[in-house]
Amino acid sequence: GLELSHCVGANSLGPAGPWRSGGPCKMKRVRTVFKPEQLERLEQEFLKQQYMVGTERVDLAATLHLTETQVKVWFQNRRIKWRKQSMEQKAAKPSQFGTIQPATADSTDVGDHEEDTVDVEL
Repeated sequence: GLELSHCVGANSLGPAGPWRSGGPCKMKRVRTVFKPEQLERLEQEFLKQQYMVGTERVDLAATLHLTETQVKVWFQNRRIKWRKQSMEQKAAKPSQFGTIQPATADSTDVGDHEEDTVDVEL
């Protein structure tokens, strides 16, 4: 399950989401804080492959003492960051030569891979 913090108060602002209870005491999901060693290993794995699925994800989660969901979401968020950096680099190159070229849509095509817009933590 999700880790939940203590009651944040009945007057809490913001829409109810899947991480909040419907009662007067609203529970908020706690943001995962990764240890430096975990982040280093996750980054190493990301350099090898941008998509971690199946038993590889289960094994990595167990090795790092994380849940499979935490590893999945970390990879989703890391791919988003990687794409954003790639787009910024592409945009910066034409500006060095004084020309601006429109970005192509094919760089964001993920094909048959899992959806990247679910449960994103920033």
